[in-house]
Amino acid sequence: MKKSDEKRRNIVDTAYRLFREQGFDNTSMSQINAQVGGSKATIYGYFSSKEELFAECMSDMADRYMEGVLTELEDVGADPIATLHRFGEKFLQIICSADVVAVQRLMVAEAGRAGVGKMFFLKLRSMRHNVSAFLAHCMETGHLRPADTGLAAEQLRALLQAEVLEPLLLCVDNVAPDEKTTVAAAERAIGTFLKAYAPAGA
Repeated sequence: MKKSDEKRRNIVDTAYRLFREQGFDNTSMSQINAQVGGSKATIYGYFSSKEELFAECMSDMADRYMEGVLTELEDVGADPIATLHRFGEKFLQIICSADVVAVQRLMVAEAGRAGVGKMFFLKLRSMRHNVSAFLAHCMETGHLRPADTGLAAEQLRALLQAEVLEPLLLCVDNVAPDEKTTVAAAERAIGTFLKAYAPAGA
């Protein structure tokens, strides 16, 4: 890793920790810089504003956690329906984890600041391209009926989140569901999705 990449990584990691601990308003660029070290100009050489840095922190955490989930969709030789089930189970386990729930709460709370929400949304959209591409493969091979893959990806995400995510985000449930619960919820969501996108005559 280049020295500049290490510095950027250090800034993002430090900023994310402070945002988590103190919130957006109570965290300043000066505080972040004091812990990272170097001149104030250094941090602004990487990020033009606190809002941009915050959006990068949220996007970075999403990347780290979702990378392992999205790799489930890369094995084109595997049975697509079995792959979809594995993806659903892993996706739910990740988005219900304490760190990812915290990221989602922070992002929603600060979404209205200087385009932060839009920046994060565009990042998520690029990640959803992987899911759309996999669903396109399922449609091309006859496992799903032809349809708008972007819409199908959004509906799949909504079905997976429907049972368990909202209570966590709203602090109704303070502990992530166990594996048995997430697996069962994923099975029901994928089952519903497969019925909705079943090939003609299936």
